[in-house]
Amino acid sequence: MASPGLKLAEEQAAFVPQAGEESGIRVLLADQQAIFRAGLRKIFAVEDDIRVVGQAESLEQTLGSAGKFAVDVVVFEAALAPEPAEAVTEFLRKSRDSRVIVVTEQPNQELTLECLRRGAHSVISREIEPDSLVECVRKVANGDAWLDQQGTAWVLNAYRNNATRQSGARPKVQLTPKESVIVACVTQGMKNKEIALRVGTTEQVVKNYLRKVYDKLGVADRLELALFCLHNRIVDPNSVPPAPEHPVDRSQQANGAVAGSGSIS
Repeated sequence: MASPGLKLAEEQAAFVPQAGEESGIRVLLADQQAIFRAGLRKIFAVEDDIRVVGQAESLEQTLGSAGKFAVDVVVFEAALAPEPAEAVTEFLRKSRDSRVIVVTEQPNQELTLECLRRGAHSVISREIEPDSLVECVRKVANGDAWLDQQGTAWVLNAYRNNATRQSGARPKVQLTPKESVIVACVTQGMKNKEIALRVGTTEQVVKNYLRKVYDKLGVADRLELALFCLHNRIVDPNSVPPAPEHPVDRSQQANGAVAGSGSIS
């Protein structure tokens, strides 16, 4: 039996506008605190162009709604997931037409940058003013990023710091075709497992390639890699291969091959 939160999401997501009535921006509220969700509903209730179509109180409910219900924007509480950035990637993988606003208890630079890199359009604090929240939802629904002053400063500083490291005497490097495809996938916010499926290899091979690329370009992590490559136009983001129609988990395939070969002495 579905939990009350998911049941409410199903009922509201089935809402069909009356003839001649605009459906507006369809919002899913994903937060474990019922009182916070109620507060958001009151804020959006007075806006003609924003409609709350569902609520979720757990990560399972949130991911379960992805792709099943027509949602333009999900307002997602970071505390719902042990790894919020991973949850953003997972939700967007299942619901490619939706956009994510991550809500944090306290401003967090590392989390903000990682969630943005994973595809979130905005990261906001619970203390955000109602008018700013409404503006944020409208901007994000339109496909734009929205950040407060502090979040904008964090992104700019990350970009500047990366550019400063690049400004030193660094030899020009050329990526191999395979490296270029893997890096293009990274700039799209993909995890190693998804990249492996896209390029037809294993997660370990992807990790090995990324280590070589880090050394070549003199970057420390995936965020720096993405910023460096986008800034210098090293790779074409459109070169990402399409997802396979019937993806095969190669790690499981390899395990199956080992299991089928009999005992190992």
